[in-house]
Amino acid sequence: MTATTENTQVETTAAPVVAAAGRRNEKVGNVVSTKMQKTIVVEVEMRKAHPKYKRIVKSNKKFYAHDEQNSARVGDVVRIRESRPLSKLKRWALEEIVRRSSLNQIEDAAPTA
Repeated sequence: MTATTENTQVETTAAPVVAAAGRRNEKVGNVVSTKMQKTIVVEVEMRKAHPKYKRIVKSNKKFYAHDEQNSARVGDVVRIRESRPLSKLKRWALEEIVRRSSLNQIEDAAPTA
């Protein structure tokens, strides 16, 4: 049986949609190269226990990340976040610069003196 009444408003409350950017993977690593325009190469060190010997093993992986303002310098510690594919190798974007390298401060001060 279907009952219809006049002046009845049906409100649908949708669950709050979590932004896609909130779920994206983030990594912290060192900037290795800034020789490309708007692109940095970030090396992330991963430490895992060996399955059999339980010894900590380090492994490094390089990621290409988009840096719109070319603000990162070699030696900086940066946080990168997953993004849509921007080129053949670039699938990450610079989120923030966690710590500036002390080498960059010396190089920036030298030309002005």
